[in-house]
Amino acid sequence: MKIGLETESYHLHFQNGRMDIFDFIKKTAELGLDGVQINIIKDKNLDPNWGCLGSDDPEHLEKIKKEIQKYGLFVELDTRGTEPEHLKKVIEVAHKIGADIVRNYVSCGGDLQEEIRRAPEDIKQIIPLLKKYRIKLGIENHEYETADEMIDIIKKIDSPWVGITCDIGNGMMVWEEPIDTVKKLAPYTVTTHFKDHIIVPNGDDYRVCGIAVGSGNIDTEECFKILVNDTTLTRINIEMCHPYTATFKKEKGAGGALELGKGAFKIENPPLNPAVIKVTDYYYPPEELIEMMLEYQEKEVEKSVKYVLTLRDKYCRETI
Repeated sequence: MKIGLETESYHLHFQNGRMDIFDFIKKTAELGLDGVQINIIKDKNLDPNWGCLGSDDPEHLEKIKKEIQKYGLFVELDTRGTEPEHLKKVIEVAHKIGADIVRNYVSCGGDLQEEIRRAPEDIKQIIPLLKKYRIKLGIENHEYETADEMIDIIKKIDSPWVGITCDIGNGMMVWEEPIDTVKKLAPYTVTTHFKDHIIVPNGDDYRVCGIAVGSGNIDTEECFKILVNDTTLTRINIEMCHPYTATFKKEKGAGGALELGKGAFKIENPPLNPAVIKVTDYYYPPEELIEMMLEYQEKEVEKSVKYVLTLRDKYCRETI
């Protein structure tokens, strides 16, 4: 099993000009990992169209491809939405840098039910291009959709070129136990986001909080075993989503979980002192805390990588 790293794991470094895509590729190799998953979604101080990738300029893309090949890494792209013309552009770029998987997600903050209804017909329009380049599309369960809703979309598309990006933690935002999410999505999974979460208080409310993989309340070891044994995956991608927090997107029970306090939904203290930084400021910390948060994020990535590589050593006989 190969282990990759998503650029989101270093989002603060990208946002604050401390890392570009070439730095990330080198860093991933130095960490002893096997591939990169590049997020091309717009973020603070990043290219508005190509995010962490930086540009779709052909010379720039060729340099990226050569850098990836230099370190012997695999590459995947992460984008958003189902708009066919946008996805066609992303698939062309994926082909140019040697990516064989593109991740997207359905909801971009609009009418969820309309987005879910439209998704299958949108995606059917890009299947010929996926087939031409032998690239698979992995639609992610992205905070708003239950596993059952995702499976329904995949069945309506009904193509060997389209599957699921199984994010083991995102189901929590719709009240789904992570192991239930992974078990349901495993047969359809073509790529992953492997992360960890805790539940933290935020005033009178609660939030799902990212944390170093292996440090939270998701049974990541069991999730890893399912992904190894019950899918056709040859890769698992670490997405160290801390520092960040997310709100619940559906009512209690929507994904089967009915209350906080148990299993993955156990309530914990925030990982950082609330007197120093609010949980709502984790993703975009105030200027005076940037250096602290950059250092913290780097240590959390290193902890996550060490833990996941230990899981691989325990459950995978060889690296494919």
